Amino acid sequence: MHDLAPLARFGGLVASGLRDVTHDPEALDSAGFWAVAADFEGRLTCARFDDVRTEPVPAPVPGQWRGPHPDDWTSSLDRAAYTAGVRRIREHIAAGDVYQVNLCRVLTAPLPDPAAADVDALTALLARDNPAPYAGTIRLPGHGVEIATASPELFLRRDGRTVESGPIKGTALTAADFLEKDRAENVMIVDLVRNDLGRVCATGSVTVPALCAVEAHPGLVHFVSTVRGELTGSAGWPELLPATFPPGSVTGAPKSSALTIIEALETAPRGPYCGGIGWVDADRRTAALAVGIRTFWIDRSETPGPVLRFGAGAGITWGSDPDGEWAETELKAARLLAIASGVYEASGRSA
Repeated sequence: MHDLAPLARFGGLVASGLRDVTHDPEALDSAGFWAVAADFEGRLTCARFDDVRTEPVPAPVPGQWRGPHPDDWTSSLDRAAYTAGVRRIREHIAAGDVYQVNLCRVLTAPLPDPAAADVDALTALLARDNPAPYAGTIRLPGHGVEIATASPELFLRRDGRTVESGPIKGTALTAADFLEKDRAENVMIVDLVRNDLGRVCATGSVTVPALCAVEAHPGLVHFVSTVRGELTGSAGWPELLPATFPPGSVTGAPKSSALTIIEALETAPRGPYCGGIGWVDADRRTAALAVGIRTFWIDRSETPGPVLRFGAGAGITWGSDPDGEWAETELKAARLLAIASGVYEASGRSA
């Protein structure tokens, strides 16, 4: 699939004609339209494209995507390891080390046919069967970036000097299923995001226009909040990204303590999962970066052949039940893995 042309797709926006690729965030304040992929571990890839146009996401074409066998998925943390991790995090909370930690696992399956492994074809399937507000493709095979995301979560939106984040915390089947823990989780992360934006925004400009709004997505509901601020005169992308990354909703609070615990408990790098994925229009000073959740990526470095990866996680607080948190990761993954593996039932499709 290395002969596929570089491409980026975000909703109804398509970019082609790759001009250059850089890892320097200063480029995002220069000129042109950039696709941006930031791994959770901090690797930043910015790709500038010459041709940007509006066109709908194509309908899936049979044979363009051949996904893994549904029984071939393996998890970096099995149920026993994940629930043990939840218990360990609760010990850290009891000791006063941290208030909340997002514990994640990475699922991996071999791709049976590398010639039918185009992430943009997977994006077409996701658009049909799991529509999402920040869905997209970044396809840069020559640079090790092949991502298909169905992210529902806004990491950073920028319009001139105004920046906004839309942290999601709290997941349930229906609004009636939310627990008090879900609301507490969201409020904690909102406070963290306020602090992050406060590092690069004018004093007094950071507000919370929406707190714990209920948002419906295919198969589940979330609590979603909005945090907004005005960048100080000197702050650009080289300041904004370090101040806010990794996204607060997928780390924990305090962020530095949560990251230390994540490193100790998780056994696989998250990669694009829980990173930032989206676009920056440097000419118009606008941007939309999603949190890289509900996200697939192809890893072609594996032997004997390429694999597809997908991440799932949950926010752990003192009120967390280990088995319940495992079940939340299963809920988040089930529909997406079925779509990628070609076994999602037509009768279950959501318009």
